[in-house]
Amino acid sequence: MTATRPDVLVLDVNETLSEMEPLRARFEAVGLQGSALDTWFAATLRDGFALTAAGSYGAFRTIGADVLSAQLGAAGLEAGDETIKSVLSGFTELHLHPDVAPGLQRLHDLGLRLVTLTNGAAAMSERMFADAGVLDLLEHRLDVEAPGHWKPHLAAYQYAAEVCGTTVDRMALVAVHPWDIDGARRAGMQGFYLDRRGTSYPEAFLAPDLEVPDLTALADALTTGLESVRQEKTK
Repeated sequence: MTATRPDVLVLDVNETLSEMEPLRARFEAVGLQGSALDTWFAATLRDGFALTAAGSYGAFRTIGADVLSAQLGAAGLEAGDETIKSVLSGFTELHLHPDVAPGLQRLHDLGLRLVTLTNGAAAMSERMFADAGVLDLLEHRLDVEAPGHWKPHLAAYQYAAEVCGTTVDRMALVAVHPWDIDGARRAGMQGFYLDRRGTSYPEAFLAPDLEVPDLTALADALTTGLESVRQEKTK
């Protein structure tokens, strides 16, 4: 792995920054098994990816509602708008992983520009970032509605570069999802893999440039790298 200092860190949101486990209780509250959260998230990503591959686009909320409605119907449960809203509104009440706020502050203090890029709606995370006191650290909070393509499509990463006024090779994506790392690498970015679950990285995807367990470890790694660069310059 050969990570170098980027100018911009592009951070995924769902699972990378946000702790989605509290959503499990909302699935249980409407009569589903807690494991339905995992199935729902995977199926929502699948359908978003499928539409992107077909040259189309669907909003995360629309696709997620369709998947949840199908889950409820298959379980013989009521699948009205209020039921679906009671589950999906939980996205606006999620919290950050404990390492995120201090990690973002350290990364910001290193002089790195910080932006988020999500397949969901950027507005859904505003309260989460504000409550954690990190909203002002984020230069941009982006989603894929404008490019009309979900990550890992090339257009999503290029859109982030355009908004930031830079090129993809000066950016690095930070994510817990190997498919996102792979997409960013193929787009020309570096990929920094947050291995929160201690799982092996799939061999089918392009390898990350850096692999760390959380954002504080990422800040440590980049701090060490920057110090090495300074020492080389003073020799």
